[in-house]
Amino acid sequence: MRHMLKRSIFATVAAAALLAAGAAGAQTIKFGHVDPDEWTSSKKGAAAHIFKNVVEGESDMKVQIFPAASLGNETELIQQAEDGTTPVVMVSGAMQQVCKPAAVLDIPYMFPSASIAWTVLDGDFGKQLAKTCLDQTGLRTLAYGETGFRNFTNNVRPIKTPADMKGLKFRVQDVPLYVEMVKALGGEPTPIAWSELPNALSTGVVDGEENPVGVIYNNNLQKLQKYMTLDHHVYATDFLLINNDFYNSLTDKQKQVIDKAGRMAGLMGRAIQEYTTADGVLKVAADGMQVYSPTPAELKEFRDAAQPPVIKFLKSDLGSDAEWIDKLQSAVKSAEGSDKQD
Repeated sequence: MRHMLKRSIFATVAAAALLAAGAAGAQTIKFGHVDPDEWTSSKKGAAAHIFKNVVEGESDMKVQIFPAASLGNETELIQQAEDGTTPVVMVSGAMQQVCKPAAVLDIPYMFPSASIAWTVLDGDFGKQLAKTCLDQTGLRTLAYGETGFRNFTNNVRPIKTPADMKGLKFRVQDVPLYVEMVKALGGEPTPIAWSELPNALSTGVVDGEENPVGVIYNNNLQKLQKYMTLDHHVYATDFLLINNDFYNSLTDKQKQVIDKAGRMAGLMGRAIQEYTTADGVLKVAADGMQVYSPTPAELKEFRDAAQPPVIKFLKSDLGSDAEWIDKLQSAVKSAEGSDKQD
């Protein structure tokens, strides 16, 4: 009901804005995200710039990028997208706050590889999820990008199995699923704001944290942590979103350009993320961090410890939307089968 009211209000605003844009010249689309603007190291930065280049190169529309949380955090950006004040945004974890089925993407050790995740998100499952989120929020998913696989770091000892996490305090996002995951693995989850993390690591408030490799390196966390375990516990997904009433207010030609720009932005975000991950592993190791890649048997220990309690929690939290857990598991199994055949 809330987003339906916003959509009704925005439809009127959008019509007026389009008339004004036609009179004043090219229409300008605001694009907000929380990452740095530098496209060579920022996945959202890269996605935003390719989106801008395609839109401006193939239409009379302009794109104004607002990076580095200059318009607010991800929750605020989603609200702005729903209101239509910032028609295009790129967000990750905050999406599940407004579209609960999106939370299933954070089930630990669900995706065995990035390529499997891409197959699932670009296939029927991703299309069904996009439609559901559109119905619930009024936000159209133009593409799925990639924030990257999250990994554990700490300053106490190497982590090779869940047993090594026992007694260690890990900073996590203030998201119940992450708290449940770390508890299931034997660690002590401690929700702490991102801005407070460096100080918390420096003073020993927490022993470790978990993030994608690129985030770890770009924020110099390897200077504060001795060990990293590439367990890839969560594949973090980016959602490139556009206000659907704004989208529907465009001409058919403009929609085609927006659709193409969205697809290319998602691919560019993934490519930059994969590059920064590979490059980041080498750089943190060069800075003295000890990097460990668990064996298949060790990864099974992590998966067997974390998945059941997190899925149990999600089933309770999602209620009638719990069917999305089975949908995702089925999609991953299908993608793995196709991958083996290829």
